[in-house]
Amino acid sequence: DGVVGGLTAERVGAVLRPKVDGAWHLHELTRDRDLAWFVLFSSAAGVLGTAGQAAYAAANTFLDALARHRRKRGLPGVSLAWGTWARRSTMTRNVAESAADLSTEEALRSFDAAVRGPDDLLVPLRLDHVLSGLPADLVPAPVRGITTRPARRAAAEGGTAGLRRRFTDLDPVDRVGAVRDLVTTQVAAVLGRADAATLRADLAFTELGFDSLTAVELRNRLTAATGVRLPATLVFDHPTPAALCAHLAERIGGDRPDPGARLLAGIDRLSAVATPASVEGVGLEERRQAADRLRAILSTVDDRWDAPPSDLADALGEADDDELFAFIDQSTGRL
Repeated sequence: DGVVGGLTAERVGAVLRPKVDGAWHLHELTRDRDLAWFVLFSSAAGVLGTAGQAAYAAANTFLDALARHRRKRGLPGVSLAWGTWARRSTMTRNVAESAADLSTEEALRSFDAAVRGPDDLLVPLRLDHVLSGLPADLVPAPVRGITTRPARRAAAEGGTAGLRRRFTDLDPVDRVGAVRDLVTTQVAAVLGRADAATLRADLAFTELGFDSLTAVELRNRLTAATGVRLPATLVFDHPTPAALCAHLAERIGGDRPDPGARLLAGIDRLSAVATPASVEGVGLEERRQAADRLRAILSTVDDRWDAPPSDLADALGEADDDELFAFIDQSTGRL
């Protein structure tokens, strides 16, 4: 999982290798054989451009192209761009169950039909269910106008408008509380947790168990519930439920951002980055630079804090007795 901006050559290679290398080797090793079938399992992520799955979408699109490549050369080839199955896999174990899921029986019937048909690419997917609740501008371009969803869109969007009006009519404090209830309920639903009240709003989404797939699912749910256009990077831009609630409350109400809330949201983002896991492996010099910057920030936020110099040990080593006692008095007063 990962958005385009977060990809590296190593991550792309790790994701493409199983599908791209494996499929191409199989093609080369069997193209002189008299095969009845050559079936590739790809994903709707490549056809629809699923947000948060950049490398995965590219790998599956290669499989779709390989099927076409083989057909043009008179070889058998079909690629099935699957949607989700009701039976969970390692990849989908944290994704909430959906009406869009194919039962095993439906999926096997789709397979039987695909391998006997004339097409090189098919998309076994409950498309109307996948698009249900999405605002019109979030419907993927390849499928606009080919589903029955537009007939239901007006009613869905009317409900969204009513919900947004109710949020807007609240004063800023009450709106934050209402948005918090909405966000925690949707977070719990995405994670498959029964009790939203037990969620800690100060924990990073990654600590709660989110990955790129569940992050996009949460974005889609919140977009559908509020009618606010939200980016695929929503969870990465606002990495805790508390930060996300503050941001969403501002977006819904159109309020002038509260400086205190904005400052705390920024600190939440910093806290989500500066975790023990992220510091592990960082060199001593980089740690010192980070500590110096944090002291500078603290001295800006808290006028009671006088940031000590980065070469504190050297300064104390050169201090006389009076200077040492003065430093101890100052530190005691600060504590």
